[in-house]
Amino acid sequence: MSNLNLDEIPNQKEKTAIVTGANAGLGFETTLELAKKEIKVIMACRNLNKGESAKDEILKQVPKAQLEVMEIDLSELDSVREFAKSFLAKHSSLNLLVNNAGVMMPPYQKTKDGFELQMAANYFGHFLLTGLLIDIITKTKNSRIISLSSIAHRNASINFKDMQSEQKYSKFGAYGQSKLACLIFSKELQRRLEANKKPNSISVAAHPGASNTELARHLPKLATILLTPFLLLVTHSPRNAAKPTLLASLGKDVDGGDYYGPQGFMEMNGNPGLAKAESQAYDVLTAKKLWEESEKLTDIEFLNY
Repeated sequence: MSNLNLDEIPNQKEKTAIVTGANAGLGFETTLELAKKEIKVIMACRNLNKGESAKDEILKQVPKAQLEVMEIDLSELDSVREFAKSFLAKHSSLNLLVNNAGVMMPPYQKTKDGFELQMAANYFGHFLLTGLLIDIITKTKNSRIISLSSIAHRNASINFKDMQSEQKYSKFGAYGQSKLACLIFSKELQRRLEANKKPNSISVAAHPGASNTELARHLPKLATILLTPFLLLVTHSPRNAAKPTLLASLGKDVDGGDYYGPQGFMEMNGNPGLAKAESQAYDVLTAKKLWEESEKLTDIEFLNY
C-alpha cells in the first residue's frame, strides 16, 4: 500500500485505541483522525491539563468523538504500571496501541529509574506498557501495536556497554539509539507474537519523516536558524507526518513486521508507504539481547520463546 486515503477507510465504532503523547504534534493528529473514524481513543498524556485542552480542541472538530484522557509519564516505570492498571480496570479490549510519545535531544538527564531520559521515554516506557497490556491486546481480534521510530535510526547502534550514556552523552546519538531500539523492538515483537501463536495481533512500525513539532524544542537555536531554509523545503506538517502512523494503524494491506514512512526526499516528507529499515534493525542477536536486557531493567517478562 503506497498511499493513504482516509476517506476510503470505514468507521470503526467498536474499536478502542491508546495513543501515547496524544496532546500535541503527531499524537494529536493521530488521535484526531482515529476519532473521526469513531474509534474510542485513550489519550495517554504526561500533562493532564494539556491533555484536556487537546481533547477540547478535537471535540470542536469531532463533536461526537469518544475521548478519555489518562495520565502517564513514559519516563517513569511506576507511572506506566499505574496507567496500565487503571486501563485494565475499565476496559476489556484494545485494538490499537500507538506507542507515539517521546523526547528528542534534551540535555542529559537520568530518570529516577536510572535510565537516560530518551531511552526511558522513547523506548523502555513503551516496552513496559506493551508488556503490561499484551494479554488484552492479543485477546482482541485484529489488534495492532504501532511503534514509532525515526530516520535517526539509520546511523545508530545499541551500545550495550553504556546504554544509559553514563560514560559519554551525545544528544543525537542517544536519540538515534532510542529510535533504533523502538524499531528493533517492533520487529522482535512480531517474531514473538508468531512464535507464541498469537494470530489476533500484529506489530508494525512507522516513522514521520521530518516535521516541525514540539519534539524539536531542544534543538539549539542557532542550528534551527541556520537550518530553517533547508527545513522548509524538506519538512511536512504534523498532519501529514502522522499519516505513516495512520497507515500502520488503519491500512488494509498491512502485515506484521512492516515499517512505514514518507516516500519523498530521503523519506523526510511525502505520501506514506513502506520505509527502508537499516540492516541493524534486522539483527536477530541484537534484538534478543535488547529484549532480555529490557525485561531485566523494566522487571517484566512476556512472549518468551
